[in-house]
Amino acid sequence: MISLSSAQARILASVGPLRPVAIPLDDALGCVTSVPLTAEEAVPPFANTAMDGFAVRASDTAGAPVRLRVVGTLPAGLDPAGLFVGEGEAIRIMTGAPIPDGADAVVMVELTSTEGDDVVVSESVPVGNHLRSAGEDLSPGQEVFPAFTVLGPGHLGVLASLGYRKVPVFSRARVGVLSTGDELVDDGSPLRAGQIRDSNRHTLLALLREAGCEAVDLGIVRDDETSVRKAIEEGLAATDALVTTGGVSMGDFDEVKKVLTDLAGDLAWMQVAIKPAKPLAFGMVGEKPVFGLPGNPASSMVSFELFARPALRQMMGYPSPRRSPVRAVVDDGLPRRPDGKLHLVRVASSFGDDGRLHVRSSGGQGSNLLRSMALANALALVPDGDGVPVGGEVDVLVLA
Repeated sequence: MISLSSAQARILASVGPLRPVAIPLDDALGCVTSVPLTAEEAVPPFANTAMDGFAVRASDTAGAPVRLRVVGTLPAGLDPAGLFVGEGEAIRIMTGAPIPDGADAVVMVELTSTEGDDVVVSESVPVGNHLRSAGEDLSPGQEVFPAFTVLGPGHLGVLASLGYRKVPVFSRARVGVLSTGDELVDDGSPLRAGQIRDSNRHTLLALLREAGCEAVDLGIVRDDETSVRKAIEEGLAATDALVTTGGVSMGDFDEVKKVLTDLAGDLAWMQVAIKPAKPLAFGMVGEKPVFGLPGNPASSMVSFELFARPALRQMMGYPSPRRSPVRAVVDDGLPRRPDGKLHLVRVASSFGDDGRLHVRSSGGQGSNLLRSMALANALALVPDGDGVPVGGEVDVLVLA
């Protein structure tokens, strides 16, 4: 067996970033910038008001309350050309409207009352009151976001405010998922003796989408070498990476090993010192990675989390493709027996009244038990030994 860190290091050393592309702004959520992004214009583009109220000369409000003559109205979106605030005058103004010439402050409407064509200002205001300067947020030539920034909703809003229509990012990984096995069905028909429904493919497609990839359903392939070869070759031709599930344990007599070993000369069939998800296959077909994950449902999900997800996110430019462990308190004990492996225990995590993260088992830990994986939002990294007692501490990978 090899260690988890050795297996992860081998895989991450094998994959590089995908080609940079320019994609529409609204499609860039979760993508990673491939170059620094700069501002070509000021934000805001002109001085404007932060409040509904009256544009005034601050000096005219000294000794408030004072009465000023209203000489115009300026809503947002109107060109202020021709409007001017003179001594003893005010212009009614709406949030976001440009500041008219002559004005150097805004009195919010709550500090005013109107009397005919006049406004009475109840409090004096300083120069710059409720004014937003041109370029207050961003100025032309300023770096807005560096390369390798993961774009969230706020980033997209900033880029929209600068007029970006397309954004230079690393491509999303287009990843095919292929289930293998004569026992699998997925057509809704009643199960016959020896058959099981294919859950892994649907789970992996969802995990890929959650990781920011474009997931491609390649269906189920039977244990026939010709069919397996055709499915894998066609899948690789249409994707950036391939994930298969099933047929990687010692002693399996399916055709996946033969085909993948033939296509990827450096394909490694690894036994990783972890539980679940000990068996793993990985190799490169040209520049495209292939991940052979175990067939047991929980093993398949854990293997994806530890090996496929970090590699795929590295391909998409993520600067930190792996989740960082955090320390948690164990509420109900996590027993185990020494076996030379790192155990990844499915746990439910939440913050306690002490402000610390607490975990407890989410259910049965058998590699065939999928529901406890669905109920878990973290994996506890329980080292070789006798487990972790109640009140003890353990490293966890928080999944959600």
